[in-house]
Amino acid sequence: MKKYKIITLLIFLISTTTFAQGGKLRERFQQKKEQVKSLKVAYITDELKLTSSEAEKFWPLYNAFEEKQMTLRKDKLKNYLDRAENADDLSEKEATTLISQMESAEEELHQLRKKFVASLKGVLPSVKILKLKKAEDEFNRKLLQQYRDKKVGR
Repeated sequence: MKKYKIITLLIFLISTTTFAQGGKLRERFQQKKEQVKSLKVAYITDELKLTSSEAEKFWPLYNAFEEKQMTLRKDKLKNYLDRAENADDLSEKEATTLISQMESAEEELHQLRKKFVASLKGVLPSVKILKLKKAEDEFNRKLLQQYRDKKVGR
């Protein structure tokens, strides 16, 4: 779960920077985002060894799940994290409310994942569903490592 937060934060930071620097950078960011998505599709397809029939059913479900997850993170968790950064300015009651809202958003993410896995049960064997989580984690770890390596190389 921490890796998802890191990746989401990285995507958010990159998109914010891109937006602030203008259209050309936004376009380049969009291209990079699409490139990462293509690499992820290829990686997951290969790791799960999806048949064409499985892939045809799997990817629409996965893409819908990813979209809902990103929206939830962007709309709710980002707002809470921003407010939590200024925790010194919050009253005890406001902090308690914020914690409750964050827990609620995390629970929504968990429920979303549970529904996604339930929908996959009719599409993929359980072994491939387990491999999906591992493949996602490995892809995110490799992506983050590439980002770190590139940043260190600058």
